[in-house]
Amino acid sequence: MIKQVSVTLTAPAVRRPKTGSYSARVLRRFLHQPVSLAASLVLLIILVSCIGANWIAPEDPYATSILMRMADMGTSHRLLGGDELGRDLLSRLIYGGRVSLLMAFMPVMIGLLAGGFLGILAGYAGGRVNTAIMRSMDIFYAFPSVLLAVAISGALGPGLLNAILSLSLIFIPPITRISESVTTQVRGYEFVMAAMLSGASTWRIIRQHVLSNVAGPIIVFASSQISISIITASGLSFLGLGVSPPTADWGLMLSSLRQSIYVNPAVAAMPGVMIFLCSICFNVISDGVRKAMEIRR
Repeated sequence: MIKQVSVTLTAPAVRRPKTGSYSARVLRRFLHQPVSLAASLVLLIILVSCIGANWIAPEDPYATSILMRMADMGTSHRLLGGDELGRDLLSRLIYGGRVSLLMAFMPVMIGLLAGGFLGILAGYAGGRVNTAIMRSMDIFYAFPSVLLAVAISGALGPGLLNAILSLSLIFIPPITRISESVTTQVRGYEFVMAAMLSGASTWRIIRQHVLSNVAGPIIVFASSQISISIITASGLSFLGLGVSPPTADWGLMLSSLRQSIYVNPAVAAMPGVMIFLCSICFNVISDGVRKAMEIRR
């Protein structure tokens, strides 16, 4: 007699593939961070206000009024008060954000392009090229970054372009070092070595294999430098090495209002509040992007 044995076959567990591209998953994780979203919203409001200053600013930022000198907040036609010349502080903060944010973004962007190029070149080429580039960058580390920016700005003279140039020179070395470090690490990966052995051109290897893997860490690090840039740029303007009066700039406004700190401290502190707020927002957003990118491709 033959017994029938029933066997139940269980299908092996199939691992669901991750849906969406890497960029979409990074964005999804960033959108689940309420603190980063709040900082992004605040920064977006500031950016929109500065870009549309011609339509948003309630008063002429250069119109003076003796009667409105150091006016309190909430005064008629002076929502945030008046400065030492009676100009509308709210309008000057909005217009001043244009210059301050420009001086914050441009040096980091220039440092990202120049430092990223030099770092990737040094990390991929190695040898004497790496030594020449990295030892040249080490020269800048012999001086504190703030003092170096002040020295370069003092030598070039005050002005917006000179301030941006001096700030750019202090952001190139750290971005170059980060770029060289991650490129050297990626260069040792098997897929890069396989591309080299297959006879692919250097430009193709860098563009398709190296750049796609090092761009994320470099951009995240560069974004973390924006807060340092806005503080340093405001410091240059505070010392008179940035834009010249009567141009509205947060650092310059803070310098001109410092003598009125005992007369109306709330009004005198407003440019510093804007600098602090933007710096915190940039730091929070950079940290949020870094956390969102800590996922596997």
